[in-house]
Amino acid sequence: MLSTGALRAHLLAARLAGPVATSRENSLRSYRLFAAQDPRATLGVRPEGVWGEREVLGLMAERCGVSGDPRRVSGADTIDPERTLAGLDAFAERLAEVAARRASVLFGTGHPERLAGFYAGLADALSAAGCTVLTPARGRSIDMTTRFGVRTHRLDYVRGVAFVREPGARGGPGGPGAHTHSPLPVRAALESAAEGADGLPELVIGDHGWACGAGQLGIEAMGPADVNDPALFVGEAEGRVSVAVPVDDAVAAEHYLPLTRYVLNRARLSQ
Repeated sequence: MLSTGALRAHLLAARLAGPVATSRENSLRSYRLFAAQDPRATLGVRPEGVWGEREVLGLMAERCGVSGDPRRVSGADTIDPERTLAGLDAFAERLAEVAARRASVLFGTGHPERLAGFYAGLADALSAAGCTVLTPARGRSIDMTTRFGVRTHRLDYVRGVAFVREPGARGGPGGPGAHTHSPLPVRAALESAAEGADGLPELVIGDHGWACGAGQLGIEAMGPADVNDPALFVGEAEGRVSVAVPVDDAVAAEHYLPLTRYVLNRARLSQ
């Protein structure tokens, strides 16, 4: 069993927490974009409260451990590992509750190259516990705005985890997945689920637009978020996201697997 101390050491060694690769400039830019309600930063969340730059910075200092000083504008940003551990514990608690009821769950990621393995381990464990891991709208085409203009992507699943493939990408587990912040994929998946025999999921587990888009539609959602993704933490503060775990979302994929083991151990779902 992976202890809390061992995971804390791993978070720091892999730069999942502590000083992270996300720069302060990057984080502050995201906070400005969120305050301006730019969809690149809101990720599908439509906040009810007033979230100016200072309010967003204050929230991120509280939830992630970044510096709350607006005069600090450069250097590496920071995630408090204790906040990451607390988020993972809350995540595991909710996972155990869902497993006990054998509820239906939808997994999706906008970071398939980094986080798909993290989610796949959770999906395998929930499926083994009797939960239904939904895979609605597989193969559906979704028109998404990119820096190259509107491009048609395709919704796909690997080991129960949804993501979108770029135009022309080959299928199969080795095929490339697209990095996206868009809530459009989860909206398409939920629309299809609502029309299917299994119905809507009780819980959506994902990042970026997957968590925010589901939460905005009233479906419980939780997942990891970097310090330059304030939308999940605003969603958590306003009750649209049940758990937002502060963690760098762009390190090598293998570094997230100990987080999967830790969460499953805490949820008593280890296989």
